[in-house]
Amino acid sequence: MGQYVAPIRDMQFVLHEFLKVEDQLKELPAHAETDADIINQVLEEGAKFTSEVLFPLNHSGDREGCHHDAQAKTVTTPKGYKEAYKQYVDGGWAALACDPEFGGQGLPVVLNNSFYEMLNSSNQAWTMYPGLSHGAYECLKEHGTDEQKRLYLPKLVSGEWTGTMCLTEPHCGTDLGLLRSKAIPNEDGSWTITGNKIFISAGEHDMSENILHLVLARVPDAPEGSKGISLFLVPKFLPNQDGTVGERNPIFCGAIEEKMGIHGNSTCQMNLDGAKGWIIGQPNKGLNAMFVFMNAARLGVGMQSLGLTEVAYQNALVYAKDRLQMRSLSGVKAPDKPADPIIVHPDVRRMLLTAKAYAEGARAFSSYVALQIDRELGHPDEEVRKEAADEVALLTPIIKAFITDNAWVATSEAMQVYGGHGYISEWGMEQYVRDARINLIYEGTNTIQSLDLLGRKILMDNGAKLRKFGEKVRAFVEENGTDEAMSEFVTPLGELGEKVGKLTMEIGMKAFQNQDEVGAAAVPYLRVVGHLVYSYFFAQMAKIALEKKDSGDKFYEAKLQTTRFYFARLYPETAMLIRQARSGAANLMALDADLF
Repeated sequence: MGQYVAPIRDMQFVLHEFLKVEDQLKELPAHAETDADIINQVLEEGAKFTSEVLFPLNHSGDREGCHHDAQAKTVTTPKGYKEAYKQYVDGGWAALACDPEFGGQGLPVVLNNSFYEMLNSSNQAWTMYPGLSHGAYECLKEHGTDEQKRLYLPKLVSGEWTGTMCLTEPHCGTDLGLLRSKAIPNEDGSWTITGNKIFISAGEHDMSENILHLVLARVPDAPEGSKGISLFLVPKFLPNQDGTVGERNPIFCGAIEEKMGIHGNSTCQMNLDGAKGWIIGQPNKGLNAMFVFMNAARLGVGMQSLGLTEVAYQNALVYAKDRLQMRSLSGVKAPDKPADPIIVHPDVRRMLLTAKAYAEGARAFSSYVALQIDRELGHPDEEVRKEAADEVALLTPIIKAFITDNAWVATSEAMQVYGGHGYISEWGMEQYVRDARINLIYEGTNTIQSLDLLGRKILMDNGAKLRKFGEKVRAFVEENGTDEAMSEFVTPLGELGEKVGKLTMEIGMKAFQNQDEVGAAAVPYLRVVGHLVYSYFFAQMAKIALEKKDSGDKFYEAKLQTTRFYFARLYPETAMLIRQARSGAANLMALDADLF
């Protein structure tokens, strides 16, 4: 079923030439010994595991799906999933970026990020099982007690146990303030938890020995709304003090959802019938703790969509070079064949370049943010840590929403390259489209991400975080403004930076009069800022490519041409988006609900 070859050359370009990670990591005591050789070795071994072990299970897992045994209340994953997970654990992949104190390898997040791109390209549904464990690990490491860390973190780090996040309930999605699950304290310090959760990814499966559920619930006399939510650790099997699994805890899968895509992942309805759990952090402060998990998950979802964009592009490219259809409008290109390969046709190239540009832009963007996370966590200078944290906070909703929006476009375009064959399941392309669609929805819909960016991350601090990023853009524009070879990239970048500043001020002024103006502008606004970020990174990559274009390495020529396509064909979307964002709330809110 198709193919997947990890894009190691472009990953190395991003890490070594664009980000210069080896120099950056030398400033971080925990990663000062991580050099280019280590990074390249991990990438090469990760490429083997993902292409040889996981990719062959992607199509078969989609066709088979998960099996729910209602009597036993258990879920069996598709054939080969469990065995692949054992190879993943035995290979030490689960521990890659985890703290050595708990058995981890202590490698940087930016390297783990590249590995997760490979995982998601090869098999997104499978990757969700271990992927969620990273969020649980980060949450417990940040907010767990010493005893919780001792008992649970080594098991999560090794991959022996996996984690989930149990937020959503049947009557509430994003508005967690409406949740009804209850937690009653016990004399031994534990809590008895009752409630129902839905849409719980990897909520029940047969791949790991135990599953650690992080569950939101209300304690007695909790304040109403989101201020009255607490977070609890609820294991599938109650652990013994020596780390072995004990008795079954009454948190069960009542059903698995029948859904559009990611069939290989068990999306569960979870029922807590007096399950035993332990509070994480302070009562009524559960959302603060869970946000660690949620932010990790939002970055992870961006990586899911980058992975799908890359693998869809790769397969569409192979097909376009092989499929014969019609003759080129500018003259025969393959005279020895009855027709030309479809890659000679301009619109096929547009579709391929759209996917290629969105993949390369997302790779640079996500790697940059992952490196900022490493700096936030490990730089010895507190001021540097704070600046990195602010930038990560600003860019996280863009990672989640912009990359997933673009992947929906890119996978659809890649499927279109196949024509009718793309719609047929045997080629595998329609699966990438189906799988990509959920990424715009879960972990906070892209509208929620847009509101978070504009309302909380920008307007709430009067644009301070955005201005800091804008200063980096302006400095780059000024530094390269007199370079004629860079003008085709620097000029539109500078113009967009100015437009974003004016647009932000205009929306902020309108919001003083009517808060609906924020809701009306948020989605196009996020895409405008997303393009500002991509333009900035593409311009930097173009500068490197220009400097090395005479090296004889065709890679740099391809990078330049992809960048030119981005600025000519994708960047112009910003003009329309700015007009949409400026159009105001009236055209959305004036129509009475009864007249729809």
